Amino acid sequence: MAKTPKLSNTEKLNLIEQGYSSMVMNGAGGITTSPVFSKVADAQANDRILVIVELSGGNDGLNTVVPYADDAYYRARPNLGIRKEKLLKIDDHIGFQRTMTGFERLYKDGNMSIVNGVGYDQPSFSHFSSMAFWQTGAPNSGEAYGWLGRMADAIDPQGHSTNFLVNIDDSQSLAVRSMHHVPLVFNNPDNFTRRLLDEEHAAIAALDRNYGNGSTNASEQFLLDIAASANSSEQLVRDACSSYETPVDYGLIPFGLERVAALIAADFPTKVYYVPYRNNAFDTHVYQSDLHARLWSYTSDHIAGFVEDMERIGRGDDVVVMVFSEFGRRVGENTSLGTDHGTAGPAFVIGKGVKGGQYGAMPSLTDLDDGNLKYTTDFRRIYSTLINGWMGYENTSEILKSDFAPIDLFARNH
Repeated sequence: MAKTPKLSNTEKLNLIEQGYSSMVMNGAGGITTSPVFSKVADAQANDRILVIVELSGGNDGLNTVVPYADDAYYRARPNLGIRKEKLLKIDDHIGFQRTMTGFERLYKDGNMSIVNGVGYDQPSFSHFSSMAFWQTGAPNSGEAYGWLGRMADAIDPQGHSTNFLVNIDDSQSLAVRSMHHVPLVFNNPDNFTRRLLDEEHAAIAALDRNYGNGSTNASEQFLLDIAASANSSEQLVRDACSSYETPVDYGLIPFGLERVAALIAADFPTKVYYVPYRNNAFDTHVYQSDLHARLWSYTSDHIAGFVEDMERIGRGDDVVVMVFSEFGRRVGENTSLGTDHGTAGPAFVIGKGVKGGQYGAMPSLTDLDDGNLKYTTDFRRIYSTLINGWMGYENTSEILKSDFAPIDLFARNH
């Protein structure tokens, strides 16, 4: 039997950064080229970027994309129903919340697809559970990795792409948790910390067992090497964010897309950005009307500003934004002039590459499931569309664990 080679700390670091650590932890005896490498070449090579915006808390879809032509809406919401004359009407049946001027502009310019009735079977009314289902793309499965993390692993199974995933937040989202890629996670670029994941601690120990002499000094040096690599990324982020200047208005309360723009403008190699509107802001149980209007003013202006900025720097054709919330709200208002946790709601896919319009049937407001909307579009159909139609990776079932028919959202010339 051939003797296992002893690796230097630098070589160990390269193994971690390229995603080979999992093979060490699984006891693999060697490193081989992935059999799917040829299938992913196109997805690796394209310049496309995917930005996911999470609206945490459970957005009230019926007061976002308002079915004003349906009298059942006003019967269910005698106080919260938005009067027709106060809506931004986009056709003879629906209109936007009155503060969503940025979204209205994107829709009328043909740069927004509204996907109606988005949800999943056996829905959870728990913020934690439903968000985990959306973030993993695998409801009720106990899946350990996020759908974006699995997509990164599929597109770049050897982990060559540094900083494939960026998460603008104080802590890492499950959506970007990956086997072979370590997401770059930050909120304030001037207060940037890098924490080792559990997998990395295990990988370091495994590398020492299998390839090193297990000395304290070697392990400490390895950690220093990882820290040095992280520091390099941190400095790139700081430089990009501090030097970025734009005349574009990102709205009254930006929540992270301005930092995404700075990294894209600096040619950061990231393919996927995950940006949450944090703190369960959209959980509108009490006195919803004014709060919800303000939230959508901030969100709509911020996203519209980002899209405008991408066009300004010449990357408008390369970037698509998907906006979702973990669930919608119940059809009827509650006694506190708010709405309670529900099921289906709209999602939005935004960018120059989309075929603007509406997709998926609007759920009935009278044929309900215990007061809740019956979903008409499985959210994984949107994921399938983004993975294949935008990112260019064909084997979506490998990532989503099953086949979900894509939606024809993207223009052919993109």
